[in-house]
Amino acid sequence: MNQISDLPLHGLLVVEFTHMVMGPSMGLILADLGAEVIKIEPLEGDNTRRLTGSGAGYFPMYNRNKASLAIDVKSAAGRDATLQLLDTADVVIENFRPGAMDALGLGFEAVSARNPKVIYCSGKGFLSGPYAHRTALDEVAQMMGGLAYMTGTPDRPMRAGASVIDVMGAMFGVIGIMAALEQRHRDGNGQKVTTALYETTAFLVGQHMAQFAVTGKAAPPMSQRQSAWAVYDVFEVKDHNKVFVAVVSDTQWRSFCKAFTLDELAADPSLHKNNDRVRQRERIMPIIRERLGSLTQAELMQKLEEIGLPFAPVAKPEDLFEDSQLNAGGLLTVTLPSGKNTKLPALPIEMGSRRMGVRRDLPSIGSGGAQALLAAGISPDQLQKMQDAGVLRIEDQ
Repeated sequence: MNQISDLPLHGLLVVEFTHMVMGPSMGLILADLGAEVIKIEPLEGDNTRRLTGSGAGYFPMYNRNKASLAIDVKSAAGRDATLQLLDTADVVIENFRPGAMDALGLGFEAVSARNPKVIYCSGKGFLSGPYAHRTALDEVAQMMGGLAYMTGTPDRPMRAGASVIDVMGAMFGVIGIMAALEQRHRDGNGQKVTTALYETTAFLVGQHMAQFAVTGKAAPPMSQRQSAWAVYDVFEVKDHNKVFVAVVSDTQWRSFCKAFTLDELAADPSLHKNNDRVRQRERIMPIIRERLGSLTQAELMQKLEEIGLPFAPVAKPEDLFEDSQLNAGGLLTVTLPSGKNTKLPALPIEMGSRRMGVRRDLPSIGSGGAQALLAAGISPDQLQKMQDAGVLRIEDQ
C-alpha cells in the first residue's frame, strides 16, 4: 500500500462520469498516481459492473483506487449535489456519447461557468470534424483507422486482441490533462481537453502512412509483411511450445550462428549482411527452424538469454499470473465482487524506483461517495434527505 501523501498527484480531486474502458482507464491512471478519484454511478451502479464474456474484466481492471458516488444526476437534488461537488474538482472526466453530459446540465460549459479552473476531459469517438457527432467503440476505430486491416489478413480484418485504442486514447487523455494542469499553474485557467478513439488509431498507424509516403507502396498487413530482418519469427520447439526469436543486426547474426552451431550459414559470405539474409530468407529459415526445433522451450530461451538476443515465449493472458517479472512488483491484489482476491497488472511506471500500489480496493456501489459530498460542503442532513428520497445510495467500503 502506498502512502497517499507521497504520491505525485496527491491533493488532486478528479470526478469521473465514465463506463466501459476509455474513461475508467483515465481515472485509473490518475488514481494510481495519487489523485482522489470519485466515480459517479447511477443508483444501480455502472452497467460495466454487470458485463459478461469479454467485458467481464473491465470493471475490476480499471476501477481500483476510486470512491463510488451512486447518485441520480437526472433528479434536481442529485444534479445540484453533483454540481456542488464539481465546484471543488480539479479535473472532470467523461466518456459518454456526444451531447449526453450537456443534456444533464453537466457539460463543460455548465461546469466551467461555476468552476473556471476545472480541467474537463471528454473521451469521444472522434475529435472535431464531420464525424464528431458519431458514437464509436474501440473496434469501430480499429476498423476505420486501418489497424484491423494491418492486424489481420488481406481479406479478413481483425481487431487487436485487447482494448488497445481505448487504453491508448485514455493515455492521450491523461497527457492532455497533465498539460492543461501545467498550463493552469501558469495562467490560473481551466480548459476542455478531448481525446478520441479514431484519431488515436490514426496516430498508431501513422508509421504505415509514412511508409507509403516514403516508398510509394502500401504496407501489407502484419501477417503478410516482409520483415526488415530474416530471423524475426515464431518457432515451434521440441516440447510443442512456441518462442519468438529476433536477430536484428549483423553482430547478433554472428552470435546466433555460433550459439546454435549454424556453421554453414555463418561461413557463407552472402549472408553476412542483413539485407542479403532477408533476400535469402526462404533458403535459410528451414535450416534454422530444424535447429531450433530440436531444443525445448527452456533450452532455447536459456541460450538466447545467454547471448543477449530478443526472444519471448508465446504466452496466454492467464500465464501472466505466474510470470516472475510481473510478480516482482508488476501485479496488484484486488478483491472481486465475488469476494475472491486476484492479481492484476499495476501501472507500468516506476517513479523513484517505486511502483504505484492499491490504496483503495474496488468500490462497491456508493462506497466512499458520501465522504466526497461532505467534503464539498453538503451537510449530513442533506445527505440523509437525499438518501430517504431515493436520490443517493450510500454503502460502507
